[in-house]
Amino acid sequence: MDTLTPRTTPGTVPLLGVTFHDTPLEDMTAALLARPPGAPFAYVVTPNADHIVRLKRVPELLPVYRAAHYCLLDSQFIARAACWLGLAHPAVVPGADLTAALLHRMHGARIAVIGMQPHAFAALAARYPGNTFLHHAPPMGLRENLPAFAAARDFGRAAQADFTFIALGSPLQEYLAHAIATHGGATGTGLCIGSGLDFCAGTARRAPLWMRRNGLEWLYRLNQEPFRLARRYLRDDPQILRDLLTAAWARRAPRS
Repeated sequence: MDTLTPRTTPGTVPLLGVTFHDTPLEDMTAALLARPPGAPFAYVVTPNADHIVRLKRVPELLPVYRAAHYCLLDSQFIARAACWLGLAHPAVVPGADLTAALLHRMHGARIAVIGMQPHAFAALAARYPGNTFLHHAPPMGLRENLPAFAAARDFGRAAQADFTFIALGSPLQEYLAHAIATHGGATGTGLCIGSGLDFCAGTARRAPLWMRRNGLEWLYRLNQEPFRLARRYLRDDPQILRDLLTAAWARRAPRS
């Protein structure tokens, strides 16, 4: 059975059982924009604490994350805690920040969006004129609805987009990106970005910058949606601290 043991490669940092790419936001934006037109489809994942906890609970997700072209840390909180404990950590590249950086620099791009409500998609397209936007809004329960999942996968392939933003929430968006990549024939870069497009469209408010920089975006979101997020943020995700403490102890143990 697969384990959480990371596979280390140059330019990466293993942390909490995941191998992250250590590339700052500006460099990552430039690298993705520099991919040649018509390049085979490759996707980007941006794990946060919730994703990492789920990977331990659902190990069959590991190949999906490992097959990503880039795996980027989307948690200032984890990076700060790792730093306090003396653990190496990668650059933090939130999916919402990467999405905004890419959209601000695109002109004449072919952009596919899987997910979003129609009114939010219309607002997004209006904010970034000069690009061609294509939209597919799959039904709820997509993971269990095999024909609908296949239709979303086939849309991603047929779009022949420069960038495909998959805004379905995790882990569904990662499963779909992996399916598009492995089915063959798709082009461009896929980004699993959750609600990042809603912020760019102006249909959702993001935490203030000072909260984001200090690893407190989760607290803002908890205040916005307490009933949906309380279990995740207050019961499940705190085990990340225990895992970081365990990693820090293991790192120091040989010296003792």
